[in-house]
Amino acid sequence: MSAAYLLLRNVVKSYDGRVNAVDDIDIEIRRGEFITLLGPSGSGKTTTLMMVAGFENPTSGTIELDGKNLTRQKPYHRNIGVVFQNYALFPHMTVARNVAFPLKMRGTPKQDVARRVAEALDLVGLGKFAERYPRELSGGQQQRVALARGLVFRPDVLLLDEPLGALDKNLREQMQVELKRIHREVGITMVYVTHDQTEAMTMSDRVAVFNSGKLEQVAPPLEVYHRPATRFVGEFIGDSNFLEGRLDAGTGSLVLEGLGEACMPAARGAVGSGGVHVLIRPERLRPIDGQPAEKFAKVVELVVEGSVNYGDSVLLIGKAGNVPLRVRVSGAQYGAVQEGTTLPVGWTADDMHFLPRA
Repeated sequence: MSAAYLLLRNVVKSYDGRVNAVDDIDIEIRRGEFITLLGPSGSGKTTTLMMVAGFENPTSGTIELDGKNLTRQKPYHRNIGVVFQNYALFPHMTVARNVAFPLKMRGTPKQDVARRVAEALDLVGLGKFAERYPRELSGGQQQRVALARGLVFRPDVLLLDEPLGALDKNLREQMQVELKRIHREVGITMVYVTHDQTEAMTMSDRVAVFNSGKLEQVAPPLEVYHRPATRFVGEFIGDSNFLEGRLDAGTGSLVLEGLGEACMPAARGAVGSGGVHVLIRPERLRPIDGQPAEKFAKVVELVVEGSVNYGDSVLLIGKAGNVPLRVRVSGAQYGAVQEGTTLPVGWTADDMHFLPRA
């Protein structure tokens, strides 16, 4: 028996019988976990969320919650909360009445409704706004009302479909902090959909990366970033350098196309011999700054062709020979690097992550 609280097994969704919008995915979500479904538009993440909510039926496969089969249950028979990007608040109702709505639909005794609405509004910091109308609130406050409404009936799972997408950068960051605080305090299982990598990386216990209806990887954020399971994940998450190379397990050599031989790490995983993709994150490439070349697995001459200054850091974009490279360096030290500058940079054996090349 699976230890998962929310289980999706071999789930497929096709709208036309030819192309699968969700293609045979398996996810096991633990009780109390905050998991993010991350991927580009059209990758299947929102369709997956809607199948968990019951708004879409799987073409095949099963969805279970705490050991009970939900696959064909109607949405109103599932004790699942949903928070949408557009808030979906009733404009003619006060904040308190909006939050009370799911309780009244479930026949909650009147003497309990006011108490639970007050608790939910206090949880999201809107206790003083109970008698206001949605039009009198900011976007961030409206999103908090939607969150309180999703939590007030104490759902088994809370689903959040890009809930911060309509907010500006500062409000998004504030709400990210608030959502994590609420998750810690309430301990509810949350399934969050976004295409925003920063949200996924900063908020999640685990990230499920979708691509063209398939699951590429499900892992904690740092594992997804530092040890992506596929090239797609490595390119989609963060900034990346992918070099093409060839490993020879017999001789222990690594040859990078266009750059020559490099030192290979003692433990490189189960890649074996043959062609490999070598991922090196831009921040793992470092200027030599007079250090002995022996400290590095490889040293190359980067010819800078452009830069993006972020203030605290600078992304240098250029080439080593004919190989494109991106190097992230300190803004204080390298903010004035000019186009055409040649900068010796290197990386260690441990800075490389290998993926087999088909």
